[in-house]
Amino acid sequence: MKLQFPALIIISIFFLFSCVSSKKFREEQAKNEALNTTYVSIQQSLKACTDAKDEATRKNGDLQKENDNLKGQVAYLKENNTQALRQLQDLSVISASQAESIKKSLDNIGSKDVYIQGLQSAISRRDSLNMVLVMNLKGAIGNINDEDINIKVDKGVVYIDISDKLLFKSGRYEVTPEAKTVLGKVAQVLKNQPDIEFMVEGHTDNVPYRSGVLLDNWDLSVKRATSVVRILQNEYALDPSRMAAAGRSEYKPLTDNATAEGRAVNRRTRIVILPQLDQFFQLLEPRS
Repeated sequence: MKLQFPALIIISIFFLFSCVSSKKFREEQAKNEALNTTYVSIQQSLKACTDAKDEATRKNGDLQKENDNLKGQVAYLKENNTQALRQLQDLSVISASQAESIKKSLDNIGSKDVYIQGLQSAISRRDSLNMVLVMNLKGAIGNINDEDINIKVDKGVVYIDISDKLLFKSGRYEVTPEAKTVLGKVAQVLKNQPDIEFMVEGHTDNVPYRSGVLLDNWDLSVKRATSVVRILQNEYALDPSRMAAAGRSEYKPLTDNATAEGRAVNRRTRIVILPQLDQFFQLLEPRS
């Protein structure tokens, strides 16, 4: 029995040390795996930095080449300018008559520049007046459906389009009482612009006219235009010398006549504010 007790102690000590060594081994193994993971991450970061550095070096080289190319172009232009200046300073390279011709050309360029500035100023003034006129017309007419009346500026000309259904009954050329109110508002704006001249155009669709004493759509379009002109003259006292009446028949459609909606759009009366061409002709006259 005395021999068994020491043996038991020895075996217990062996197992105790064995467990401690195994635990430490696992701890060291975990540390080693963590270090390996960190190492791989650092290697990847290093590669990314190296790649970025290589890309930056390549771009820097490209930019340096482009910069050198631009410097070469600048030097070339400077050399050409220097040669041109030398030739101008030394008029012996051209004849006296050529030198005089160059001087006259430069003078003409200056005068043409003044002329162009004058034209631009006149066009700008015309456009401003047109916009004021459009705003006044829209303000005077008020909340009328855009399908019945449309006011616009196109290529420097003001147009007032009034639909057929607002002005006339089908196949007729007598202006309806409701339309006279609209014409009165338009007339008031036009009356406040005494320098403006305008033309009233009648337009029809392509359906042949066969219901009355008129011959065709030409007659109908003209009669509708003159009906509007008479009302503007007789009822709203617009100066007849400022007005003209014209019939366009079916030959200036806004859209296709193939549908009822298209034909309704094409049946209209248009008031065209005529551009004051005499002002532009005056600009074209030679100056003393």
